Amino acid sequence: MRKQTITISAKEIPLTWAHTLVIGSGAAGLNAAVQLHANGVEDVLMISEGLDKGTSINTGSDKQTYYKLSLCGQDTDAPEVMAETYFEGGSMHGDLALVEASLSARAFLHLVNLGVPFPRDAYGQFVGYKTDHDPRQRATSIGPYTSREMCRALIHEVKRLGIPVREGRNVVQLVTRDAPQGSGGAEEQGSKRVVGALALDVEGQLEVYAAENVIFAVGGPGGLYKTSVYPDVHTGAIGLALMAGAKAQSLPESQYGLASIKFRWNVSGTYMQVVPRFISTGVDGVSDPQEFMHPYFNNAGEMNSMVFLKGYQWPFDWRKVRGGSSIVDILVYIETVLRGRRVFLDFRENPEGFSFEELSDEARAYLTKSKALLDTPIARLEKMNPGAIQLYLDHGIDIHTEPLEVAVCAQHNNGGLAGSLWWESLNVKHLFPLGEVNGSHGIYRPGGSALNSGQVAGFRAAEYIANRYAEWTLDESAVTQTVTNAATELLTWIEQTPGEGHPWQDERTEFQARMSKAGAHIRSIEGLRQAVTEAWAQFERVNAAPDPDDVSESLRNRQLCFAHAVYLETLLFALENGVGSRGSSITLDPGGVPVHDKLDVMWRIVEENETFRDKVLETVATLDGEVTCEWVPRRPLPHPDSWFETAWAKFRQGAIYE
Repeated sequence: MRKQTITISAKEIPLTWAHTLVIGSGAAGLNAAVQLHANGVEDVLMISEGLDKGTSINTGSDKQTYYKLSLCGQDTDAPEVMAETYFEGGSMHGDLALVEASLSARAFLHLVNLGVPFPRDAYGQFVGYKTDHDPRQRATSIGPYTSREMCRALIHEVKRLGIPVREGRNVVQLVTRDAPQGSGGAEEQGSKRVVGALALDVEGQLEVYAAENVIFAVGGPGGLYKTSVYPDVHTGAIGLALMAGAKAQSLPESQYGLASIKFRWNVSGTYMQVVPRFISTGVDGVSDPQEFMHPYFNNAGEMNSMVFLKGYQWPFDWRKVRGGSSIVDILVYIETVLRGRRVFLDFRENPEGFSFEELSDEARAYLTKSKALLDTPIARLEKMNPGAIQLYLDHGIDIHTEPLEVAVCAQHNNGGLAGSLWWESLNVKHLFPLGEVNGSHGIYRPGGSALNSGQVAGFRAAEYIANRYAEWTLDESAVTQTVTNAATELLTWIEQTPGEGHPWQDERTEFQARMSKAGAHIRSIEGLRQAVTEAWAQFERVNAAPDPDDVSESLRNRQLCFAHAVYLETLLFALENGVGSRGSSITLDPGGVPVHDKLDVMWRIVEENETFRDKVLETVATLDGEVTCEWVPRRPLPHPDSWFETAWAKFRQGAIYE
């Protein structure tokens, strides 16, 4: 790392050079820094809003899952077998599926060696269980805070290795330039490459960074939604890469589900399996309490059995809307979004008409085996999972005495930026999107596979950088001029006439509400067309001038607002192409099939066109609002030559990096 200054309008601006700049300090970014060091790349600098910020260290679930290759008993498993599970989810490239499976054990055992206490038996086997979309027992967990403990172990290792971390930085722009012919390999001729980034420190002062490589590990798009289970401290920054022209893929494929909103947490697993009472109230949270779901079911037993199933089937899934548990999510949406009421889970009392005898055989057997045939939901929860109660107590919420407010929330983006087999951006060289911001997953994915993917990504990017991008290829003079020009333009934007920009809070509220209404789990062509027009009009306004009271948040709004417009454009493109309902979203259409015989005509949906499962949707945007979308055939599962002598030769020759 080397420091200097550049002068812009008589101001001294710090410029820091690093061989590899890591933006973001979640589990994926931390592991990337550790693996870079292990591969001999020691000139690494991490910058982030804070080691205690972001999703990885601030989130979890009832039993947060880490998905890995089976490492227990007689359950035979292999990378290609695991890759088939990924591939069957639809719209995921087969070669990426094989990479995530192949490095699964290596990434998992690295965490074990760092001290993450994944459970094992007396013989050293890492025991597992089945998670959603998992045909085997590949899942494991250390409880509700699996990703937090991963981060803590990785932070300890980063500090032990002496890798510098600058906290309190809001990265506001990626800096790119055309790659000169012959720099870093013939494949770069005529392409764009990243050369650095601009950031604001905690005082709002501009800092400039120049780097041979940039690891972009900024997490998912949590700041795009009004109803979100992403932690408050995490907004995401995919918009920075989209504004730089980086290609994205599978942006419409997100996951949504019921979550508490006072403290953001998934109400999956035992929170649903104890069958709490669902009530809605007026906007004050007290008046006119109603058990609103009863009219939509034939009897209380049917309703309560569907609530129980939400524990297993937490994500909203279009396949489980008609006659399945995802009808619960729709009913909550109707109450909260369409009727403007508030919905709560009440663990203090049983739902009206509750009876163990009227539950489904599956629900009754589960509660019986758990010795939880007790009088109230809270008693059942205390028996089955007391830690689930303590978790809310730790955040000032006592569900013994108060109901828990919930909504259907955005939880994870399976899509994101498009990367190669080595997690390098497909069209911006030396940029490596890692973690949730990398859109390697398709429509469905096994629960916990995102944690595996983020760890695998660190190994891949670090190994590629060490073997292909270890040498400096930047022209220092040219790059200094490039980052100076970018910084000058940004300062000019910041120093516009005060008072021109709108309050950043109002702007954020506007695009978050639009995204939750039109771009979440309930979608329609008509609604998206209107939302797209409104989104670009807002971006034009946000991009015109900052809120003088908070330039840093104005710049965050700029990239978030751009991102939400690109997402909405891509969603509209998919629906106009006839994708229909799929994954964790439904497409409403008057000519569709009814969702439920007790819902009005609005609730007709277009069924999935499964031919699109063999395609991946790619998106590229420009700053003037031109969005290009294209369906590309998904790459098949590879079946490589595993003959040892041949593979060894390719490895020795470095051919695997070509």
